Amino acid sequence: MGETYASSGVDIAAGEQAVERIKDAVRSTFRPEAIGDLGGFGGLFDFTRHGYKRPVLVSATDGVGTKAYVASTAGRFTTIGIDLVAMCVDDLVCQGAEPLFFLDYLSVSRLDPHRVEQLVLGVAEGCRQAGCALIGGEMAEHPVAGFGVVSSSPTASQDQFELVGFAVGVVERDRLVTGAKVRPGDTLIGLPSPGLRCNGYSLARRLYFEVAERTLDDPAWEGSPHSVADELLLPSVIYAPAVRAMLAKVEAQAIAHITGGGIPGNLQRVLPDKVDAVVDRSCWEQPRVFAELQRIGEVADKEMARVFNLGVGMVVVVREADATKAIDLLRTGGHRAVAIGRVEKGRGQVHLIGPASQAAQP
Repeated sequence: MGETYASSGVDIAAGEQAVERIKDAVRSTFRPEAIGDLGGFGGLFDFTRHGYKRPVLVSATDGVGTKAYVASTAGRFTTIGIDLVAMCVDDLVCQGAEPLFFLDYLSVSRLDPHRVEQLVLGVAEGCRQAGCALIGGEMAEHPVAGFGVVSSSPTASQDQFELVGFAVGVVERDRLVTGAKVRPGDTLIGLPSPGLRCNGYSLARRLYFEVAERTLDDPAWEGSPHSVADELLLPSVIYAPAVRAMLAKVEAQAIAHITGGGIPGNLQRVLPDKVDAVVDRSCWEQPRVFAELQRIGEVADKEMARVFNLGVGMVVVVREADATKAIDLLRTGGHRAVAIGRVEKGRGQVHLIGPASQAAQP
């Protein structure tokens, strides 16, 4: 009998089964603008329904980074798709855009239909939370044996995967949020993040598993009611719907999604050259995980701030007179928003001041 694709490690039948298993989840995300069904060569979206006068399309792409390794090792695949959607749609809303549709790319070392279904269920849940349609995607099986793309290591896990997403949104040209009008006196509003989101995982994994020599099943810290795996796989909050609802009633001068680079690196991206942002760390409760990671590795404050979000997943800049209304709207949207600082004259820098306020949890 001759060689087959299956003998090289690629199971076409498993791929077909996986597609069948995810159809209902994908359809559950469809908006009225979504046209057609799964199986086409391209996702279709009827943009004429919107009635924008001067529409600007905004696009973003991202992945889940080495958080995927944690999910793979723990054998938990149902929530990391939420992380993927959050990383993309929360970038879109930083420019005021409404997320419209999403596409995903999943590469696996071994195509297990059940595991694929779990991963895509998470993506679909993220899309439902964000209000965008999952209109397309790609699934690829890259065996780890030999020269497999996911990993060529003979000891590599058979459950490795890579998850990447692409989102498109729209905003009226005159409603674009650019940061150009940020001025001294503006208020910085922080939206809390209960965990790491998808950033800093290479360092977090090193600290937990190599320096502290803990396992995924160990307590996240002494006396913690949940495990390291629970903490590291906490899904990212999706901020886009609440921020969009706020933007309908309050003008934002700038919005920063706090991902890799932390608060200083990301907030600096939306500041004009002649102002500084002063962020007071005592204004919000920092989740315990950050203090634990810092303690394990004796990580300097400056390094922590440029690697992790420290408990703030997004910063919205508004006029001081609009701050109370904006905070109320964001809280109505489900986020414990709080003023965390102000804008002053400066040179486009971000300054973190004050001691961190630690969360009162075990």
